[in-house]
Amino acid sequence: MTEEYFASTKTSDRYPIWTRANVGEVFPDPVALSTFDFAFQNEDGIQISELGFRDAYVRIGAFDESEFDPENPVFLGVFGGYTYLNASLMRIFGERAPGLSAQDIDEAFFGVQPGIPAYEQHPDDPSAEAEARIGEVFLWALTTPDLPDVLEQEQRVNALRSQRPDFGSMGDHEIVDWIESFLNGGFRELFAQHIFISFLTTLPMGIVSAVCEAVGRPTDAMKIMAGLGDVESAAPSMAMWELGRLAAASEMVNAAFDNGIEGLNGRLRASKDPEVENFVSAFEQFLWSYGSRGPNEWEISCPTWETTPDLALAAIDRMRVSPASAAPQDHQSQLANDRQRIVAEISEMLEGDPETQGQFLAGAHSASVLMPGRERTKTNCVKFIQEARMAARELGLRMVERGLYPEITSFAMLRFAEQHQAIDDADGWREIIEQRQAMFDLAAAKQEPFVIVGESEPLSTWPERSSVSVEPLQPGDSIQGLSGCPGVSEGRARVILDSHDPTALEPGDVLVAPLTDPSWTPLFVPAAGVVVDVGAALSHAIIVSRELGIPCVVSATDATKRIPDGAMIQVNGDTGVVTVLDD
Repeated sequence: MTEEYFASTKTSDRYPIWTRANVGEVFPDPVALSTFDFAFQNEDGIQISELGFRDAYVRIGAFDESEFDPENPVFLGVFGGYTYLNASLMRIFGERAPGLSAQDIDEAFFGVQPGIPAYEQHPDDPSAEAEARIGEVFLWALTTPDLPDVLEQEQRVNALRSQRPDFGSMGDHEIVDWIESFLNGGFRELFAQHIFISFLTTLPMGIVSAVCEAVGRPTDAMKIMAGLGDVESAAPSMAMWELGRLAAASEMVNAAFDNGIEGLNGRLRASKDPEVENFVSAFEQFLWSYGSRGPNEWEISCPTWETTPDLALAAIDRMRVSPASAAPQDHQSQLANDRQRIVAEISEMLEGDPETQGQFLAGAHSASVLMPGRERTKTNCVKFIQEARMAARELGLRMVERGLYPEITSFAMLRFAEQHQAIDDADGWREIIEQRQAMFDLAAAKQEPFVIVGESEPLSTWPERSSVSVEPLQPGDSIQGLSGCPGVSEGRARVILDSHDPTALEPGDVLVAPLTDPSWTPLFVPAAGVVVDVGAALSHAIIVSRELGIPCVVSATDATKRIPDGAMIQVNGDTGVVTVLDD
């Protein structure tokens, strides 16, 4: 019953390289069994997300269906319980795309992580037909003023929240059937759109970076990618800031926060004070709009701000005690002004070369459309998943009351068919759930390899996370990472490994984190800077950090292990260097 967590995806000689890059931010933990059935698998046994990848790559023109294995996944693999992306396919896209290369893709998705094998061209990698098809799509991407399909999907997904069924009135089997039908009926389209737009964002990044390098202003490329506006994933942080200001202005709300985060949501809602009720009303609207966000938000068994409001209140608390000068709206406005100025300056430098000037301006324009569009497509997926999560939690609550589930989220340990079996006959299923949870915990304690080439080593050979040690940095030592958001700042390093509890982070500290999915980004606001172990130019959270205007360095390998907690450090978001000033 537990071998699923040790099964590995069948690999191929044609597409042998797998990576945790980017997907490690989306699925930082091992994948629960329910993710395949409850979230991503159709009746033919191929994951919906895998099919979404295929749809996107065909739509962009990089591949045709004959290049994909009809029986096995080629884009998304699972090794030791962890999700991996196929880097070989991404590199082929780079080689086939006009104006891009495999190296451009590596820089966008790998950052400067060690151990990345050098690209070796396969005879079938180049394709004149694919290059022509991609070229037509790229021309559209560089000239489109907006993304109407994405906006239409956003309206459709937003409507799901107000049209949410009354799961409490459904029968047990009815809930399971509803989740399966719901996910199979809409997730593939949303996910394919997300992947399609995500890969198009490599185009403006490549154009702008190449031009900035050529004119001797390489660090300006990231500044042109900042202050874009209308970035959906940054909106919760902006809204949280306003809630933090509302809390700071009320003596009664402040007192409630000062009594601690645990149980805060319940205490606030129980109060009859008018100021507290006003705050609760605003917070309720926030949860309605952004309740789908949270740590590991693609995994339906994980909490979100709607299911566990104290998670959101913990981030709001950090903004409550921040000075007014930390307002993210002000930072975003300054970055937007800087972006416009830099684009104008570089355009003026290119007046003698109208062709390059036109490409540069098209790239800058495309970035302002595609990068916010990418975050909107991701948010659409997350909101969609939230509806399945709420249905699954209703079933989980019932099963806990009957003694079948140890926890509400124990549905994560069962597949669709097994859910039906457990509903009909509960005998033995609790033991199976507990056994599988133990296997999940075993995998979660392992340090997964960042890159796998060919077959994966058995999970039993992977090192324990707790046993992986590195030499800590001393005063004067530095880590070289990648620029995530421009700017230079100094502050006390606060190594935080879990976004569930940000209370150790004081305003003006530097957040040092292992990764930053968007649930972390509200913690960027009170921070003087952000340093992340992994990540690259197109990481979701990095796009958000550029909107919030927080100096940020990503791909700073082992920063959470090497930077002493409490050390004074400097974060240079222009150069990607993090320096320990004193310990």
